[in-house]
Amino acid sequence: MSPANTAPGGSHLSLKKILVPIDFSEYSKKALKYAFRFAEQFGASLTLLYVVEPTVYPADFSFGQVGFPNVEDELRKKGEEELHAMIAEMIKDQVPAAAVVKTGLPFVEVTAYAAENDIDLIIVATHGHTGVEHILFGSTAEKIVRKAPCPVLVVRQKEKDFLDERV
Repeated sequence: MSPANTAPGGSHLSLKKILVPIDFSEYSKKALKYAFRFAEQFGASLTLLYVVEPTVYPADFSFGQVGFPNVEDELRKKGEEELHAMIAEMIKDQVPAAAVVKTGLPFVEVTAYAAENDIDLIIVATHGHTGVEHILFGSTAEKIVRKAPCPVLVVRQKEKDFLDERV
Protein backbone atom coordinates (compact mmCIF):
# COMPACT_ATOMS: atom_id res chain seq x y z
CA MET A 1 0.00 0.00 0.00
CA SER A 2 1.34 3.44 -0.89
CA PRO A 3 1.71 6.38 1.51
CA ALA A 4 -1.22 8.83 1.76
CA ASN A 5 0.53 11.54 -0.27
CA THR A 6 1.66 9.24 -3.08
CA ALA A 7 -0.33 9.07 -6.30
CA PRO A 8 -0.45 5.99 -8.54
CA GLY A 9 2.86 5.58 -10.34
CA GLY A 10 4.85 6.70 -7.31
CA SER A 11 4.55 10.47 -7.79
CA HIS A 12 3.87 12.58 -4.73
CA LEU A 13 1.01 15.01 -4.31
CA SER A 14 2.31 18.39 -3.28
CA LEU A 15 -0.09 20.90 -1.77
CA LYS A 16 1.57 23.95 -0.33
CA LYS A 17 -1.14 26.61 -0.64
CA ILE A 18 -4.87 26.07 -0.20
CA LEU A 19 -7.43 28.82 -0.80
CA VAL A 20 -10.85 28.77 0.88
CA PRO A 21 -13.44 31.32 -0.22
CA ILE A 22 -15.51 32.26 2.84
CA ASP A 23 -18.93 33.89 2.95
CA PHE A 24 -19.53 33.04 6.64
CA SER A 25 -22.33 30.60 5.82
CA GLU A 26 -22.44 27.12 7.35
CA TYR A 27 -21.57 25.88 3.87
CA SER A 28 -18.26 27.74 3.76
CA LYS A 29 -17.46 26.68 7.33
CA LYS A 30 -17.80 23.07 6.19
CA ALA A 31 -15.41 23.78 3.30
CA LEU A 32 -12.97 25.26 5.83
CA LYS A 33 -13.11 22.04 7.86
CA TYR A 34 -12.08 20.08 4.76
CA ALA A 35 -9.37 22.61 3.94
CA PHE A 36 -8.00 22.42 7.47
CA ARG A 37 -7.67 18.62 7.24
CA PHE A 38 -5.99 18.84 3.84
CA ALA A 39 -3.57 21.48 5.18
CA GLU A 40 -2.75 19.29 8.18
CA GLN A 41 -2.16 16.20 6.07
CA PHE A 42 -0.05 17.91 3.40
CA GLY A 43 1.73 20.52 5.54
CA ALA A 44 0.06 23.28 3.52
CA SER A 45 -0.90 26.82 4.43
CA LEU A 46 -4.48 28.12 4.27
CA THR A 47 -5.74 31.42 2.95
CA LEU A 48 -9.29 32.37 3.85
CA LEU A 49 -10.65 34.82 1.29
CA TYR A 50 -13.75 36.94 1.81
CA VAL A 51 -15.02 39.04 -1.08
CA VAL A 52 -17.06 42.18 -0.50
CA GLU A 53 -19.33 42.77 -3.45
CA PRO A 54 -19.45 46.44 -4.47
CA THR A 55 -22.51 48.17 -3.08
CA VAL A 56 -24.16 50.09 -5.89
CA TYR A 57 -27.62 51.57 -5.69
CA PRO A 58 -29.60 53.25 -8.46
CA ALA A 59 -29.87 56.98 -7.76
CA ASP A 60 -31.91 58.88 -10.27
CA PHE A 61 -31.79 59.13 -14.03
CA SER A 62 -29.47 62.14 -14.11
CA PHE A 63 -26.63 60.68 -12.03
CA GLY A 64 -26.82 56.96 -12.79
CA GLN A 65 -25.64 54.49 -10.16
CA VAL A 66 -24.14 55.61 -6.87
CA GLY A 67 -21.66 53.59 -4.81
CA PHE A 68 -21.34 53.70 -1.04
CA PRO A 69 -17.64 53.37 -0.17
CA ASN A 70 -18.31 53.73 3.58
CA VAL A 71 -20.52 50.64 3.51
CA GLU A 72 -17.84 48.70 1.64
CA ASP A 73 -15.16 49.85 4.09
CA GLU A 74 -17.30 48.67 7.00
CA LEU A 75 -17.95 45.31 5.30
CA ARG A 76 -14.22 44.90 4.61
CA LYS A 77 -13.35 45.70 8.24
CA LYS A 78 -16.05 43.39 9.61
CA GLY A 79 -15.03 40.65 7.17
CA GLU A 80 -11.41 40.85 8.27
CA GLU A 81 -12.41 40.65 11.95
CA GLU A 82 -14.65 37.64 11.27
CA LEU A 83 -11.95 35.84 9.28
CA HIS A 84 -9.44 36.30 12.09
CA ALA A 85 -12.04 35.02 14.57
CA MET A 86 -12.61 31.91 12.39
CA ILE A 87 -8.88 31.29 12.24
CA ALA A 88 -8.56 31.65 16.02
CA GLU A 89 -11.55 29.38 16.68
CA MET A 90 -11.25 26.69 14.01
CA ILE A 91 -7.58 26.59 13.05
CA LYS A 92 -5.79 28.01 16.06
CA ASP A 93 -2.05 27.67 15.41
CA GLN A 94 -2.25 24.15 14.00
CA VAL A 95 -1.53 25.18 10.38
CA PRO A 96 -0.32 28.47 8.89
CA ALA A 97 -3.37 30.57 7.98
CA ALA A 98 -3.97 34.05 6.58
CA ALA A 99 -7.04 36.21 6.12
CA VAL A 100 -7.57 38.20 2.92
CA VAL A 101 -10.43 40.55 2.02
CA LYS A 102 -11.02 41.72 -1.56
CA THR A 103 -13.71 43.80 -3.22
CA GLY A 104 -15.36 42.70 -6.47
CA LEU A 105 -17.23 39.78 -7.98
CA PRO A 106 -16.51 36.70 -5.85
CA PHE A 107 -15.60 34.27 -8.64
CA VAL A 108 -13.36 36.88 -10.34
CA GLU A 109 -11.53 37.74 -7.11
CA VAL A 110 -11.11 34.09 -6.08
CA THR A 111 -9.70 32.97 -9.43
CA ALA A 112 -7.48 36.05 -9.75
CA TYR A 113 -6.10 35.58 -6.24
CA ALA A 114 -5.41 31.89 -6.97
CA ALA A 115 -3.54 32.76 -10.17
CA GLU A 116 -1.55 35.64 -8.64
CA ASN A 117 -0.53 33.66 -5.54
CA ASP A 118 0.29 30.27 -7.08
CA ILE A 119 -2.49 28.48 -5.16
CA ASP A 120 -2.38 24.67 -5.47
CA LEU A 121 -5.99 23.89 -4.52
CA ILE A 122 -9.22 25.83 -3.98
CA ILE A 123 -11.75 24.27 -1.62
CA VAL A 124 -15.11 25.96 -2.09
CA ALA A 125 -18.61 25.35 -0.77
CA THR A 126 -21.68 25.22 -2.92
CA HIS A 127 -25.03 26.36 -1.61
CA GLY A 128 -26.92 23.99 -3.86
CA HIS A 129 -29.25 26.58 -5.39
CA THR A 130 -31.50 25.11 -8.05
CA GLY A 131 -34.22 26.29 -10.38
CA VAL A 132 -35.00 30.00 -10.57
CA GLU A 133 -32.58 30.88 -7.77
CA HIS A 134 -29.73 29.26 -9.74
CA ILE A 135 -30.77 31.05 -12.92
CA LEU A 136 -30.95 34.44 -11.17
CA PHE A 137 -27.81 34.20 -9.07
CA GLY A 138 -25.76 31.58 -10.88
CA SER A 139 -23.32 29.52 -8.94
CA THR A 140 -20.16 31.13 -7.67
CA ALA A 141 -18.68 27.67 -7.11
CA GLU A 142 -19.52 26.66 -10.67
CA LYS A 143 -17.85 29.79 -12.07
CA ILE A 144 -14.78 29.18 -9.90
CA VAL A 145 -14.53 25.61 -11.20
CA ARG A 146 -14.71 26.85 -14.80
CA LYS A 147 -12.19 29.71 -14.40
CA ALA A 148 -9.75 28.45 -11.74
CA PRO A 149 -6.06 28.14 -12.59
CA CYS A 150 -5.76 25.09 -10.30
CA PRO A 151 -7.82 22.10 -9.11
CA VAL A 152 -11.01 22.85 -7.16
CA LEU A 153 -12.67 20.67 -4.55
CA VAL A 154 -16.37 21.51 -4.24
CA VAL A 155 -17.92 20.71 -0.87
CA ARG A 156 -21.67 20.27 -0.78
CA GLN A 157 -23.69 20.62 2.39
CA LYS A 158 -25.47 17.27 2.05
CA GLU A 159 -23.05 14.74 0.70
CA LYS A 160 -21.22 11.64 1.65
CA ASP A 161 -18.73 13.04 4.13
CA PHE A 162 -15.22 11.71 4.33
CA LEU A 163 -14.27 13.97 7.23
CA ASP A 164 -13.85 12.17 10.51
CA GLU A 165 -14.99 14.71 13.10
CA ARG A 166 -13.66 12.53 15.93
CA VAL A 167 -10.04 13.27 15.00
